[in-house]
Amino acid sequence: MMTVNITMKAHKQIAKLNTQDMASIYEALEVLKDWPDISGVKNLTNMPGYRLRIGQYRAFFDVSGDAITVTEVKRRNEHTY
Repeated sequence: MMTVNITMKAHKQIAKLNTQDMASIYEALEVLKDWPDISGVKNLTNMPGYRLRIGQYRAFFDVSGDAITVTEVKRRNEHTY
């Protein structure tokens, strides 16, 4: 089992969303505990780390040892990557 840590920046980004999106994002982030057996995750090519698809949102995270750190959560658009 992996430990999922969410940065303050990511918490603030999630807090700006409506309650339904907020709940679905936190549920999806709990799935990260089953790393690496997760669907919807890709390795980023232009920067280190991974991204998880959560509907129209993307969660960016890093994996180190037995901890996953979620660094950002953004809405998918032309400026996301």
